[in-house]
Amino acid sequence: MLGARFEELAWRETPIGLISLRRRRDPELHVEVYEVKLDDEFLMSSLFPVAEIELARLGLAPLADGQLEVVVGGLGLGYTARTALADDRVRSLIVVEAIEDVIDWHRRGLLPFAAGLADDPRTRLVRADFFAAVEGDGFDPDRPERRFHAVLLDIDHSPRHVLHPRNAAFYTPAGLRRLAGRLHPGGVFALWSDDPPDPVFMEALTEGFATAQAHVVPFPNPLTGGESTNTVYVARHEA
Repeated sequence: MLGARFEELAWRETPIGLISLRRRRDPELHVEVYEVKLDDEFLMSSLFPVAEIELARLGLAPLADGQLEVVVGGLGLGYTARTALADDRVRSLIVVEAIEDVIDWHRRGLLPFAAGLADDPRTRLVRADFFAAVEGDGFDPDRPERRFHAVLLDIDHSPRHVLHPRNAAFYTPAGLRRLAGRLHPGGVFALWSDDPPDPVFMEALTEGFATAQAHVVPFPNPLTGGESTNTVYVARHEA
């Protein structure tokens, strides 16, 4: 405990740096804020969940009714996974997360707004490197080469601002084509980005998928008193 308004809930050295989960009371907004940091860099905050929620909504929207099998790349605070589970069409959800501690936060119930995610019978939390899984045997350790109806990805800041240099190869036409091969015909790949729409990445998407669109997602920013935006890319595999 670092004071009445601040508590570090968990922290651990990882191969990519010191990752930590902290909770603080915002004296101006009068809310509890949960934040994830990697070393001194903020990765995510419960103040800004809109685009993470829209990642799931926009990613699943193009799909027809049915029993959907979905992958979420990056667990984080759980907003994308929770939103996917709120869709009655979702039959199974695999969440691929490279850091065991992040999975443990959810299993220990440290994030009250994500309650039920880890216990939902449709959910499977898989500790693995998402990008290595694309290159290797896929996202389901028990069923190599299994295909999915949707893959929703929120790991790097953007296709240009990656957490590790080795991730950059995924955002090329070749890497995206490999991801498309993990989808059922007509399946969807959706990606969260902190940057504005990127024409170069859009061109790479159109080489790997039949259609692609960049959605600008606005949300109120209580820190600035104004509005901020993220981008959600939605690409669809050929039917």
